[in-house]
Amino acid sequence: MQVRVAALLGAALALSACRGLVSRAGDGQAAGREGASSGAETPELRAQALRRAHVWREPPRPIGAALLAANPDDSLATDADVACTFQLRPSHGWSPKFECALPSGEDVKVKYGRNSVEVFAEVAATRLLSALGFGADRMYVVRSVKCRGCPLHPYPKLEILDAVRRDPGREVTFDVAAVERRMPGRAVRTATADGWTWPELDQIDPAQGGSSRAETDALRLMAVFLSDWDTKSANQRLVCLDSIDTGHGCAQSFAYLQDVGETFGPRGVDLEGWTHARIWADPATCLVSMKDMPYQGATFGEARIGEAGRRFLGDRLRQLSHAQVVALFSGARFAEYARQSDAGRDVERWARAFEDRVAQITDRSPCPQ
Repeated sequence: MQVRVAALLGAALALSACRGLVSRAGDGQAAGREGASSGAETPELRAQALRRAHVWREPPRPIGAALLAANPDDSLATDADVACTFQLRPSHGWSPKFECALPSGEDVKVKYGRNSVEVFAEVAATRLLSALGFGADRMYVVRSVKCRGCPLHPYPKLEILDAVRRDPGREVTFDVAAVERRMPGRAVRTATADGWTWPELDQIDPAQGGSSRAETDALRLMAVFLSDWDTKSANQRLVCLDSIDTGHGCAQSFAYLQDVGETFGPRGVDLEGWTHARIWADPATCLVSMKDMPYQGATFGEARIGEAGRRFLGDRLRQLSHAQVVALFSGARFAEYARQSDAGRDVERWARAFEDRVAQITDRSPCPQ
């Protein structure tokens, strides 16, 4: 038995070493699966794409009619039992997740577990961002995910163990799960720059077709509204929406918040923390900051929001009805989060906290010009 285990571990280590040697090629394949680039853009082409980037577009459905308890489209129903086949690939971050191939051949990411904040927070945050017109990945609440070939506890951060424990004939069912699809678009990145940092938003130039200052200020304010403090560059994504990759830059680029799993309070899905986190670091000057959040808000820093940006976001948030806000939190299953406080299991309390944060933006004097 010891010899067999040692042999299995040796094979797993060899597999891991091989995966390390071909990681760049594998990353390129993964990029292709997500509609991403191979990372071949030059710094100048990325800079051009950033200057032309948009951060907002008119949502397809009027905000007041947004269905915040529903999945992004009809391809996966909220009562669906999704079948897929486990894909052993490396993963970023530490939340429980794995990649899985649907019967159609499409690869998706599955986030799972009642203890995983991203299963709940990312559903609510992406639905809200999309409804308001900001970019977001698509998160699907489903009844279950039945994963063929899964380890009992898949976690690609421990892929050596997963390689040993996987069984092609085994099926594991996850009853608390969300399926993630990336926002369509080819990732714009270089060998040294993946995603974007918040100070880089200042490079967006309306004169070159990029978003207005009001729109970029609204995105900053939206991040504070959500308490989206995990702002390392890899958690913000710059994509090219061009239908064809000409190799000569991107005419239509879009910058968005790609990983919004640690939101709604400093600890994520944290009603008390979210309630006490103020929108304005300095209300008199409309200064925003997340320095009192974990990691001091990473790349977010400080920024002063202009009056046009305040009104831009506030006018859109005010279009949401109380019923829509309640539907946002009930549809994201906030009450089912295992680490939820007793108060946080009441979605009406979440709705009141949401509306209080909206009022902090809208019910105040104008920001200094």
